[in-house]
Amino acid sequence: MKIIFDNKFYNSDNADNGASVPGRMESIMSVIGNDKNFEILRPSPANEEEVLLAHTPHHVGSVKPNRKLYDMATLAAGSAIMAADIAFYGEPAFACIRPPGHHASRNSSWGYCAFCNMGIALLALKQQKKIKSAFVLDFDAHTGDGTKEVLADWKDCQILNPYADRSEEYLKEIYGFVKKIPVVDIVGVCAGFDSYEKDAGRKLATSDFYMIGDLMKRFSRRAANGRRFTILESGYFLPDLGKNVLAFCHGFM
Repeated sequence: MKIIFDNKFYNSDNADNGASVPGRMESIMSVIGNDKNFEILRPSPANEEEVLLAHTPHHVGSVKPNRKLYDMATLAAGSAIMAADIAFYGEPAFACIRPPGHHASRNSSWGYCAFCNMGIALLALKQQKKIKSAFVLDFDAHTGDGTKEVLADWKDCQILNPYADRSEEYLKEIYGFVKKIPVVDIVGVCAGFDSYEKDAGRKLATSDFYMIGDLMKRFSRRAANGRRFTILESGYFLPDLGKNVLAFCHGFM
């Protein structure tokens, strides 16, 4: 499994607030970076044309004056594009990035987000005529309103933000949704680890993240020729963040 990461994501002097808290990315990479199951690849930034697939010129222009944030956000979007492209050719990939993107709509953003990483990645594949349909699971504690808005006009893109309050029902909700999907070109996952039982969402255990990853792996093999990728969104309980990401990746790979 490929991990898309750049050491620039360690920098904590940018304007994505909670997503850039010192030690956050280190807590993940210190765990998955030492796992021999993963190969780490360095991304290139998305260009403005790619960002404009998901956003208005006004929104892009509103982010540009903050050069540190803009540079980090285009690098995150480029990482997502790279992960999606790797997945299209048959290997699972995880874009370990910041800032997150699922609260970035076409013309605005909030919640530490700047650009809609998942939307940009999928729309880039669609523009290249590599895919016609997609499924997105967002297991963040908060609804991915930006991703939903950016992809709203794409009738063959289905998005699930599970709402169940208990882990058993949460997993059942995911399974019940995807079992109704016979075929899809690619599976994308917005991985929000603030749904952890000790983080804001207070519902999922470490083992649940493994189960979600495994469920998406099995679903992608059945319906999407194994094409699957995931993008980091949230996760702020640093003592356990690395092991939660690792559990998900082990299930997903």
